[in-house]
Amino acid sequence: MADSSHGFSTRAIHAGQPPDAASGATVIPISVSSTFTQAAPGDHKGYEYARSGNPTRKALEECLAAIEGGERGLAFASGLAATTAVFQALLKPGDEVVAAADLYGGTFRLLDKVFKPWGLVTHYTDDASAAGFAKLVTPKTKMVWIETPTNPLLQILDIAAIAAVAKKAGAVLAVDNTFASPYLQQPLKLGADIVVHSTTKYLGGHSDAIGGAVVGANDLLAPVKFFQNAAGAVPGPFDSYLTLRGIKTLAVRMDRHSTNAAELADWLTKQPQVAKVYYPGLKDHPGRDVAAKQMKTFGGMISLQLHGGAAAARRFLTRTHLFSLAESLGGVESLVNHPATMTHASIPKAVREARGVDDGLIRLSVGIEDVADLRADLQHALG
Repeated sequence: MADSSHGFSTRAIHAGQPPDAASGATVIPISVSSTFTQAAPGDHKGYEYARSGNPTRKALEECLAAIEGGERGLAFASGLAATTAVFQALLKPGDEVVAAADLYGGTFRLLDKVFKPWGLVTHYTDDASAAGFAKLVTPKTKMVWIETPTNPLLQILDIAAIAAVAKKAGAVLAVDNTFASPYLQQPLKLGADIVVHSTTKYLGGHSDAIGGAVVGANDLLAPVKFFQNAAGAVPGPFDSYLTLRGIKTLAVRMDRHSTNAAELADWLTKQPQVAKVYYPGLKDHPGRDVAAKQMKTFGGMISLQLHGGAAAARRFLTRTHLFSLAESLGGVESLVNHPATMTHASIPKAVREARGVDDGLIRLSVGIEDVADLRADLQHALG
């Protein structure tokens, strides 16, 4: 059984996953029962009904807490279910949220179309520095919400500095850590209060299970735990199992994602068809020093602009073979994405373009294939 003194990969493989007491099975069994027999009313073995708790999901939640360095982990049916739980369990109508302007389109849609009518007020800053956040904080600010690296422009936000701003305001700092994964970055150690993931991405790692996670301190997550049970947006046992299986290889996968992406990003900067490359590991990236301080490596995501704008992007998107044109990210296979019409289509065009997400932007999720093959595929798409 892993403990906090063990290294990351040891925790990823063993935390929450002792041999099965009943059979000795080394791998956590998939517990599919929807209900659990009680010896007498209230006399049970820790489980009553699968929405409230499931042994396979419990193993996943304990592992999530261990690899993020939190006291408690909670698993959800999707990343947006996890995000919804954080907003609705910890905030109330009239509260204010401050967020960076560059963020996942699904999060914007949730804040704008679901929680704005509910009464939540969100302020977005184009200045993603700590000072930029501080300018928008008011006595009504109850949460600061950030991604780093951001989706899709790969901005780097200084977690420790923004945590200080949030703490001074008495606000909760929530960090969507999906792009980095717990292997590359651990926001709780940098002062964040809550970490949120779409486990569909790097944690699951194989594009075969939808899920989400929230990790943090027991006291802070108590209302989120209540909401998880009350609203019921929990993952099934098989998705929990697949996510646990993916986490076991997270470290080795992230190392390969990162080395592949770093090589391709450098190569793309030298291609005459490419106007701009967004990758935090590039020497001219404005957030490189902060990324080097708070991340293990620079990750597997790249965005780029081509000379020729939208027309050139559309041509590129139809010419890749190994990079599949698809939603999502973080799987072992490489994906290419058009944020304007895919992941960020829910953001109004004028707002999206003002934030730098125009029809010419391309986002790459670099997989763990042989990098020479990926480079050849991009070369063909550029040709």
